[in-house]
Amino acid sequence: MPATPAWPPKSAPRLFVDTTLAQGAQVSLGGPQAHYLARVMRIAAGDAVVLCDDVTGEWAARVIEAAKRDVMLTCETLLRPREDVPDFTLCAALLKKDRFDLVLEKACELGVRRIQPVLTRRCVADKLNLDRARSILIEAAEQCARTALPELAAPAKLEALLKDWQANRALFFADENGGANAAQQFAACAGPAALLTGPEGGFDQAEREEIRALPHARVITLGPRILRGETAAIAATALWMGTQGDW
Repeated sequence: MPATPAWPPKSAPRLFVDTTLAQGAQVSLGGPQAHYLARVMRIAAGDAVVLCDDVTGEWAARVIEAAKRDVMLTCETLLRPREDVPDFTLCAALLKKDRFDLVLEKACELGVRRIQPVLTRRCVADKLNLDRARSILIEAAEQCARTALPELAAPAKLEALLKDWQANRALFFADENGGANAAQQFAACAGPAALLTGPEGGFDQAEREEIRALPHARVITLGPRILRGETAAIAATALWMGTQGDW
């Protein structure tokens, strides 16, 4: 006898929705999501779609009706509960749009729990479209099969960030002027952690002194080469996940 095909198939579209999901719940999708399912993926009644709600987890849903502007589905099976990602915050200085887009995308793929954009004196960019940034995170989470979306905070000035720093969270400061070995420092960390990376022009001396004065700051080096802001954020995050994260 031929093997029964797996359901949902691996090729099933995967989407995050705003509705809290449950077995038997009906979900109506409109707008770009309906267009994507009906026009791009060509789904039809009976087809499978994988839905995530960032609350309960990942569900296999079946299409009831697929119209041009509205798609109706029914949740059938909980595939995975919402994942528990490591308590790691990426505090990345704002970069030019395309470069910060890359940071957002890769931070999501790597498993960051929270992203805190930071405004420093040498930042070229000083604004972030939060709606657009969240869309980038959602698309990245759908692509890499995350069940928990990263939290995204509004940009904060460095001074305010340091002033309100949580006493129980270590802050790893990637200083291009040098510091302790990053891998060794990450491996020795116990408890919540955060990583601070700089803008295109780096931190100025006054900012360095302010960061170093924070009792919970741990100054690290990412090697002998000067890295771009996006490279530093992504590489250091990957290194932390490899030593303390869920890899």
